[in-house]
Amino acid sequence: MSRLPLEGLRVIDLTRLLPGGFCSLLLSDFGADVIKVEDTAMGDYVRWAPPYYEGPDQTARSALFLALNRGKRSIRLDLKSEGGKEVLLRLARGADVLLESFRPGVLDRLGVGYERLRSENPGLVYCAITGYGQDGPNRDRSGHDTNYLGLNGLLALTGEAGGPPVQSGGQIADIGGGALMGVIGILIALRARERSGEGQFVDCSMFDGSLSWLAMAAAETFASGRAPQRGEVQLAGALTCYRPYRCADGYVTLGALEPKFWAAFCHGVGREDLLGGAFDPPGSDTHQAVEEIFASRTREEWRAFASEHDCCLEPVLELAEALESELVRAREMVATLTQPGAGEPVKLLGLPIKLSRTPGDPSRAPGPALGEHTESVLRDVGYAAEEIAALLGDGAVAGPAENAQGSFMGA
Repeated sequence: MSRLPLEGLRVIDLTRLLPGGFCSLLLSDFGADVIKVEDTAMGDYVRWAPPYYEGPDQTARSALFLALNRGKRSIRLDLKSEGGKEVLLRLARGADVLLESFRPGVLDRLGVGYERLRSENPGLVYCAITGYGQDGPNRDRSGHDTNYLGLNGLLALTGEAGGPPVQSGGQIADIGGGALMGVIGILIALRARERSGEGQFVDCSMFDGSLSWLAMAAAETFASGRAPQRGEVQLAGALTCYRPYRCADGYVTLGALEPKFWAAFCHGVGREDLLGGAFDPPGSDTHQAVEEIFASRTREEWRAFASEHDCCLEPVLELAEALESELVRAREMVATLTQPGAGEPVKLLGLPIKLSRTPGDPSRAPGPALGEHTESVLRDVGYAAEEIAALLGDGAVAGPAENAQGSFMGA
C-alpha cells in the first residue's frame, strides 16, 4: 500500500467535542500523527456521551468518541502545572501543527499561547477553532452550532414561508464552518511554510465559516439591496421544481432545476401543461398539481420512474436506510474497526475524500483509551524514564485511567 499522504506530519490536538475532533480526524485518516492532549481528570467530554459500546471488559466506550478519534494517540497533561506546560512546549518544538478550541486568550493566560509556542518553533502552524474568532464584539461569548447559524442569517433562511426556522440534522457550523475550514486553513498554512519556512496563526471562526456558505444569498442581497426571507431562497424551497414532496409512503426530493430535467419530469408524468411552471412558487397551481402527482405513487415507484426519466428525483431516506444503501456500500462510506475491549467490531463513517494514488485509511487504528499513550509520547520527545516517573508522581501528566468514568452532561 502507498504511504499515506500526511505521514510524517505531527499534530498536537488540544480540542474537545466535535469541531476540532473532526478536523484532526481527517488529518489522522490521511496519516498524520495526531497526539490528542487531554486533561488529567475526565479528558475529552465526548468520551462520556451516549450511546455506548459495552465491551467484554465491562468498560463502556462512547460511540461518538470512537467516531471522532480513530487513529489518534492520547496523552494526559495538567496545563496548569509547570511540568505540564513544559511537556506541551517540548511537544510543540517537534510538531507541525497545534490545534485548539479554547476561548480566545485561554492558552495565553496559561503561558503557552501562540507567541510562546512560536518562539519555541517558528515553523508551527497554530489553528484556533472558535465560535466567533479572535477579535470582534462576540470574541468571549459562549456558543454552539445553532447560535452561530442564528447570528449569521443561515437559520433564518431555513424553513417554509410563515413557519419557524428549521434546524439542520447535521452540524453545519461545527463541521462545515469549523472543522472543514480548519483543515483547509492548516493545509494552506503548511503550503505557505514550504516556501518561507515560517508557520502562522490560523484564526478559524465557526460563525465566519458557516456565513460563507451563504455566498449566493449574500450576493443577491448585496446586488438587489433586499435580503431574501424564509421561503424565498430559490434552492431552499421557493421553486416548485426544487423541493421535497410527500409521496404515498414517505417523501421524495425533486431537483429538476435545469429546463431539460423539468421537461423530462413533465413528459414522464404526462403533464406537458406544466412545462412553463418550473419556477412557480409554493401554493401556485403548478405546485399543487405536482403535490398531487407525487402523492399518487410510492417512493419505490418514484425511484423506478427516475431510473427511466433523468430528472434529478430521489427518495428521502431515513438515516438507517441510507447507511445500509447500495450507494453507501459502493462508495465505501462505512468503515469497520476492531476496538480493543469493545466486543463486536465498531462501524464508523468512512472517508469522504477519495485519492487515486495515496488514499486515506480510516481503519488503521482505533480510538485511544484515556491517557493510553502518555508514556510513549513522552519517550518520543526525549523524556527519560526517571523524568517520566517524576511527572507522573507530581500529577503534571497522567497515564491510562483505570475504571475511568464521567458524565457528558456534567462536563
